[in-house]
Amino acid sequence: MLVFGLDFTSAPTRRKPITCACCTLHSTLLTVEQCLALSSFEQFEAFLRQDGPWIAALDFPFGQPRKLLAQLGWPERWEEYVQLVAALGKSAFEQTLIRYRSGRPAGDKLHLRATDALTGARSPMMLERIPVGKMFFAGATRLLSSPVSILPCRPTADHRIVVEGYPALAARRWLGRRSYKSDERQKQTPDQLAARGQIVAALRSDDLSAVYGLKLILPAEVSTQLIADATGDTLDALLCAIQAAWAYSQRPNNYGIPPGHELEGWIVDPASAAQRI
Repeated sequence: MLVFGLDFTSAPTRRKPITCACCTLHSTLLTVEQCLALSSFEQFEAFLRQDGPWIAALDFPFGQPRKLLAQLGWPERWEEYVQLVAALGKSAFEQTLIRYRSGRPAGDKLHLRATDALTGARSPMMLERIPVGKMFFAGATRLLSSPVSILPCRPTADHRIVVEGYPALAARRWLGRRSYKSDERQKQTPDQLAARGQIVAALRSDDLSAVYGLKLILPAEVSTQLIADATGDTLDALLCAIQAAWAYSQRPNNYGIPPGHELEGWIVDPASAAQRI
């Protein structure tokens, strides 16, 4: 089985591409083949159209919070409200979130999905600092127009499957809240370098099997790349691939996704499966 993990960005360029970890899964053995850089949305869309079967975990929120949708009076089906968002366009969507937030009391401006509250993920309404809302717009609208099966939002019989990943959740198993990356060169530190090395060592140990039920085959040159990439994009892509492989192993259990989250989406990981909302 082909397994991919994608570290997403809302504005891919050659300098800051969408990073894709390409792997193969045989039973519980996950082999890392290479890491690719998708420097445009056209390349991302072509990735989604490539022949299957395959499964990929993508690092962006597939949906918006149920509370936001209810307050705005938006449709209660994923396809319908994402189509509405696509029709609005990027600027009008962002202005809609800004206006909504400006009318809310402090502490009730950025709503969370059930999966965000469980995993400690950012609100998909967030536009500043970590622009998760912009990632939602760029990613979800393109998923909607793609042929893939989107779990749990739009499941189909297609053999190309996408699930939502969250690499920080995997990294916290071994680092807690310790930082391991930064996009800003002046904030990249030797301690972050050591932290990336600690994650890679854990992935090559029995810890991975204990948590994810997988054994990783990691070529030396890729291992070096994972540790050297101070942005953490390459490592995050691999962590997403591990989450995708785990989800595939949970096929009899709906890929590790509990029922009732078709509207908002769900982050796949043993941690969220163990503490379902």
